[in-house]
Amino acid sequence: MPDKIIHLNSISEIHDYYTYPKPKHPLVTVIDLARAKRNRPEGVVHYSTAFYNVGCKRFEGTLKYGKSYYDFNEGTLMFTAPNQVISSSPDMQVNEGWALFFHPDLIHATELGRKIHQYSFFSYDVSEALHISEDEKLMLQDCLKRIEKEYSQNVDKHTGNLIVDNIQLLLNYCSRFYDRQFITRAKVNNDLVQKFDMLLLEYFAQESLVNTGLPDVKYFASRLNLSPSYLSDLLSKYTGKTTQEHIHLQLIDKAKSLLLGSDQPIRGIAYDLGFEHPSHFTKLFKSKTGMSPKEFRGVN
Repeated sequence: MPDKIIHLNSISEIHDYYTYPKPKHPLVTVIDLARAKRNRPEGVVHYSTAFYNVGCKRFEGTLKYGKSYYDFNEGTLMFTAPNQVISSSPDMQVNEGWALFFHPDLIHATELGRKIHQYSFFSYDVSEALHISEDEKLMLQDCLKRIEKEYSQNVDKHTGNLIVDNIQLLLNYCSRFYDRQFITRAKVNNDLVQKFDMLLLEYFAQESLVNTGLPDVKYFASRLNLSPSYLSDLLSKYTGKTTQEHIHLQLIDKAKSLLLGSDQPIRGIAYDLGFEHPSHFTKLFKSKTGMSPKEFRGVN
């Protein structure tokens, strides 16, 4: 049986999918998953929505995100941005939980709309989901109750702002909880940081990067089986620098060695470092050291 693909474009379609009562707001809804009965076809289903989604769920069965499977039996919090694809197995059953859906139009021209990209957990893989305590669940549920209350009563000029403010409060709590999770997983995360350092050193130990080119964040994230956003956040928490900053620091160290250890023209060094255009190398080097490669070579 071929896999099914479902894309939900409206709140009404989401309610139909969950066999839920008629929605009370066109841009936001909270679904009680214990009451919902998903109207899904048989077989493996790939689905996405036009909405931001925050879900606190306890599953039986498997969920697939990208190329990875994840077991949600313990109950976790997961986040998806508009048009991200999730796949579920035919045997998957939601035992409890909730799902918040809100459309980008709801937060357009608001503070949340301007900073939504800063909540990088919307780009994490399912395997990097947030595990929360019972007390933390209650804090989030308080936000949800206020959101539901606002869109369920008579709408006035304050309704939209209060809904968005409570969504932002919920996301801020999630940021705090993720910071806590980074700390409680210190041993695992320290190991990941060390593996990243080894991969970085290994990559730049090559005599020339002409064939391989400059590495990007996705390369190291893939080698560590992490999403690029999660890797950068993890490194920021433990080292104060993002993945890109680590790459640039190692690149500059290698460039300094080449500039001081040979008479090779700067253009040739730029090519050996994987730059297609020497001017890009000069610009990056100066931004990181305050000197051009020529000036650095001249004063050392």
